[in-house]
Amino acid sequence: MQLQNSTFLITGGTLGIGYATAKLLVQHGAKVAITGRTAATVRRAATELGALGITADVSKPADVERTYQEFLTEFGHLDCLINNAGIGTSKQLVDITPEDFQRVHDTNIVGAALMAQQAAKLFMEQKSGNIINIGSSAATKGYESGSIYVASKFALRGMTQCWQSELRKYNVRVILINPSEVTTAFGSQERQERPEQPNKLRGEEIASAIKGALEMDDRGFITELNVWATNPF
Repeated sequence: MQLQNSTFLITGGTLGIGYATAKLLVQHGAKVAITGRTAATVRRAATELGALGITADVSKPADVERTYQEFLTEFGHLDCLINNAGIGTSKQLVDITPEDFQRVHDTNIVGAALMAQQAAKLFMEQKSGNIINIGSSAATKGYESGSIYVASKFALRGMTQCWQSELRKYNVRVILINPSEVTTAFGSQERQERPEQPNKLRGEEIASAIKGALEMDDRGFITELNVWATNPF
């Protein structure tokens, strides 16, 4: 895939991995739109990045539809969706509530599927396209207090495999990226980025992995890519 002049839609693009990815793609000549749930934050990030900002909640079907309308009005067509929006919570099994599961499920699973559904319709018609799902090491292995988040990321991994099977015949590449040990605002109620640590990953490393995977010639693609910190201890 050639990044120059290609069009990208990145959910959760105002901070962390989404922001770093948008920044790298813009630097390489791509046309990028980012989404986020808070209008002021979206405006700030979009201005800094030189991207189109769309205020939307991916868990709401009406917002998803409007996102694509705004995106296509601006760019005309879509080359790549990056499903990055995600939330999580950490609770022991004995403390979990149904509401905890529902809140994470709506964004991490339903939101990703709704965004991918609209992208797939476009890609099937144009016989090309890319979907990047941002999973987690939690998509491959459980951990203490991770039941809710892990369940959502295992589901995203499973959906990725389903979409790969459905869309390969249309020349659509569906790639799962599983970051680990990334210092972002993930899990912070205040949505504040955690301080950078020299032995932990940054959003930039995940952005680099996404760029590298996309730049492979379109005749092939990486189905799943795990990105670890070399020595987080």
